[in-house]
Amino acid sequence: MSSSWADAADSEKVGSRSKPAYVPPHLRNRQSEPVAPLPENNRPGYGAQPAGSRWAPGGGAGGGGGGGGYRTDVGRPGYGYSGGGGGGWNNRSGGWDRKEREVNPFGDDVDLEPVFTEQENTGINFDAYEDIPIETSGGDVPPPVNTFADIDLGEALNLNIRRCKYVKPTPVQRHAIPILLGQRDLMACAQTGSGKTAAFCFPIISGIMRDQRLNERPRGSRTVYPLAVILSPTRELACQIHDEAKKFSYQTGVKVVVAYGGTPINLQLKELERGVDILVATPGRLNDLLERARVSMQMIKFLALDEADRMLDMGFEPQIRKIVEQMDMPPRGVRQTMLFSATFPREIQRLAADFLSNYIFLAVGRVGSSTDLITQRIEYVHDTDKRSHLMDLLHAQRDTQDKQSLTLVFVETKRGADSLENWLCMNEFPATSIHGDRTQQEREVALRSFKSGRTPILVATDVAARGLDIPHVAHVVNFDLPNDIDDYVHRIGRTGRAGKSGVATAFFNDNNASLARPLAELMQEANQEVPEWLTRYASRASFGGGKKRSGGRFGGRD
Repeated sequence: MSSSWADAADSEKVGSRSKPAYVPPHLRNRQSEPVAPLPENNRPGYGAQPAGSRWAPGGGAGGGGGGGGYRTDVGRPGYGYSGGGGGGWNNRSGGWDRKEREVNPFGDDVDLEPVFTEQENTGINFDAYEDIPIETSGGDVPPPVNTFADIDLGEALNLNIRRCKYVKPTPVQRHAIPILLGQRDLMACAQTGSGKTAAFCFPIISGIMRDQRLNERPRGSRTVYPLAVILSPTRELACQIHDEAKKFSYQTGVKVVVAYGGTPINLQLKELERGVDILVATPGRLNDLLERARVSMQMIKFLALDEADRMLDMGFEPQIRKIVEQMDMPPRGVRQTMLFSATFPREIQRLAADFLSNYIFLAVGRVGSSTDLITQRIEYVHDTDKRSHLMDLLHAQRDTQDKQSLTLVFVETKRGADSLENWLCMNEFPATSIHGDRTQQEREVALRSFKSGRTPILVATDVAARGLDIPHVAHVVNFDLPNDIDDYVHRIGRTGRAGKSGVATAFFNDNNASLARPLAELMQEANQEVPEWLTRYASRASFGGGKKRSGGRFGGRD
């Protein structure tokens, strides 16, 4: 992956570049042809028009996720599904056209060379996992596994694990995979970036590979009958899960389809008509498909809810309950249900009680402490000085950040995101932005450009960035502080992932006085140095300004 402030400094020495031209809002969505991936090493200079930016046409190309080695002669029967390791692994029929050419998500995988750069177990600092707190509760909890070779997942899936270069399971994978392979329901508290996508995808794919009911599904109807549904709060997270699941399911015969709102439904209907085993969807779009009788829950064997707390925060509980309780989905105890959440508030506890049967509770603590991984800095900055202060931070990073470092800047409004992105580009800092008014294509282009490092600064609003797992974010800047301390904790959790260190800087002023007390308490809890002026603000707000943290030990640091 190529990106850095150092690269930018080198490019500046080559010669001056012209600044990108401003594109008026009414012209931004006009594209004459699809965006083509850019070559990996063809990175623009800091004075050039940054690919992926709204203020200059073009796009970036991102990688995938990856991981490490394993043995193919796996076989621990106690962790497989009933029926042993006999037939059904790679000789499945029905569901979709098996003769259809399947796109290789790994590219040219001769000699199984690593091709992923975005989410890889090989990029995790496993030393930081040594002291991570793990809590499990429930009856007959299966013991954790230490290597992927300990898990009977099937030859085709094991080959994809090898292609992904997964070295060894993360803590959530070590505990969750044997629980799910044991056909137990699971309520897991785990942060984004901890490897939870693989933790629920591996058992789902493995179970479908062994499921002989595929041939029993109705054929010839416009209604499709998936065997698994994965619900996620946002279209970005749904696409992210879909991309990972496609890699894991490559050449297994398991078909993965994604459905989300904000785009025309016809293309998604055509994709569904080609067959689907695993449907990744947002609640609103899935409800739409169910009401149109284009999707049936009748054959569901696996139900996964990812970022369940976020779905409730966004008001999706009625849609989720309708999908699970009022449609034709098999009842709990018949289907297997897995619920993942960053926090475990009362609402999530009620959801677990209603949806799960005899479940195991798994809590995977934050990797390391905030003291070790996230350095929090709170600076007093007037609104009129924020841009110049941000520029000072970015200039300071150019000589200190490593080539894979990315900077995520949070603002409160969509207009503020557009304005700040434009200003950064005009000042020769390649930037792009995402917010709720972006089209799906614009959001995907921006994220690819950011992840690849072609535009190493992403300006984002909370709604757009929540749930995205973006590696190599070295610095999170709260240009505009949120009103809620939990939102602040979610934001800074974008850095310091997978055992790596990060920095979180926040611009504070009188408009944020209500946040002073919970912010000071949070920093004290994390053994951070609290500025004296913030302590004074906090003491003046002793009668209730701001919302206290609600996530608890396993909460918040999404």
